[in-house]
Amino acid sequence: MEQLNKDIRRWLAFGTGVGIEIGATDLEVVVARVRPSRIQVLGRTTIANFAARPAAEWGSEYTRFLKSLGEGQTSATVLLPRKEVIARQVSLPGVASKDIESAIRLQLDSLHPYGDDEVAWGWSSLGSAGASLRSDAALVGIARRETVERYHQLFTEAGIAVCSFTFSAAAVHAAIRLNGAASGNGFVALSRSATGAVEVYGESAARPLFSAEFDLAPQRAAVLALSELRLPPDTVPLKLEEVLPKPAVNPVTNDLSRNALPYATALAGACPRLAPAANVLPAQHRRSSSRAALVPTLALAAVVLLAVGAAAAYSSYADHQYLKKLDAEIAKIEPQAQRAAVLDRQIDQMRARVQLLDRFRQQTRLDLDALNEMTRLIEPPAWTNSIDLTRDTAHVSGEALQAAPLLKILDSSPFFESSGADSILRSPSGAGEAFQIHMNRRARK
Repeated sequence: MEQLNKDIRRWLAFGTGVGIEIGATDLEVVVARVRPSRIQVLGRTTIANFAARPAAEWGSEYTRFLKSLGEGQTSATVLLPRKEVIARQVSLPGVASKDIESAIRLQLDSLHPYGDDEVAWGWSSLGSAGASLRSDAALVGIARRETVERYHQLFTEAGIAVCSFTFSAAAVHAAIRLNGAASGNGFVALSRSATGAVEVYGESAARPLFSAEFDLAPQRAAVLALSELRLPPDTVPLKLEEVLPKPAVNPVTNDLSRNALPYATALAGACPRLAPAANVLPAQHRRSSSRAALVPTLALAAVVLLAVGAAAAYSSYADHQYLKKLDAEIAKIEPQAQRAAVLDRQIDQMRARVQLLDRFRQQTRLDLDALNEMTRLIEPPAWTNSIDLTRDTAHVSGEALQAAPLLKILDSSPFFESSGADSILRSPSGAGEAFQIHMNRRARK
């Protein structure tokens, strides 16, 4: 079934994505076309010094680049800088898929350090594509709303249609699963981020996903990642481009060792329904690509649905036949089952009677023990003239030099608790106090 799932995903992989990585000063742009038979990188470009140039100027440069590739109407998936997005992994055991978003929303305030500031957020599952990861885990990305609005306004001024703002962990996770492939044994992959730091991405059975950026040597960063993922120390770190789907066609200008992240972003944007990446861009700002690109996917989906329907119909017929045979067998042994049920009820009744007799037999002994304990606790010169025992309570009356301390003495006994005085009066002889005390009897095993 897992192999069938991978094959279906591969045949449904049909789309084109534009990935834009926002660097400190430049934009790295990669355009990738995904088809069932292969992945093709159509082109790559760098928009230099975009932050210091008018948006219309570098927006025109971007538009000319897309038109030269015949993809002028394709919306972009933008990779936000790591420092602008808080990434969290959330475990949601027992939560149905339709309730995951609501469950995350309930605990959203505890997932970010932004306080009362408005945030934009998105999530994606960490258990898709048949990977051996936890199906009850989700990856959540959270950014300040003002940051998202600022970037959205910037790209709008540049005339760039954007369908998604995502982050590196979500983009890489989605790209790896574009064709249903994922390593069940775990791995660590390294690359260089736009800032020059070491970008680390990894997965393992102990931890669905690990993503971090280190200003360390690659070897040291790999050791830290292996420790976080609970992987053997001798696990050989991979290059990030080695775990991503390999393009059949890749221009010389697109060096994946330096452009793995924008390439992964383009793959995630090419088939968002097949390999979804967490999208922090509010829904009202998202601009989808042309619907014509969905026609092959819809056609293949219809074929798959027909095949699934036929399989379901046959399964229903087989289940019906099996149930008929099962009902016939049940009818044969039903009389025996009824006799067994009658015997079970009779056994339960006899057991209850035995237990009742045992309790009656034990009660006399318990009463004698309680009476003996009462005699031990109320020592001369105190004396009693009446002791009344029930199953749960006891009442005693008599005289003592001082009656109040008897309450504490009785409560210290393993036989009595919750003692209380009904009355304490001066005795007629004047030599002490007459008392009437009630108490509860402690349960005895």
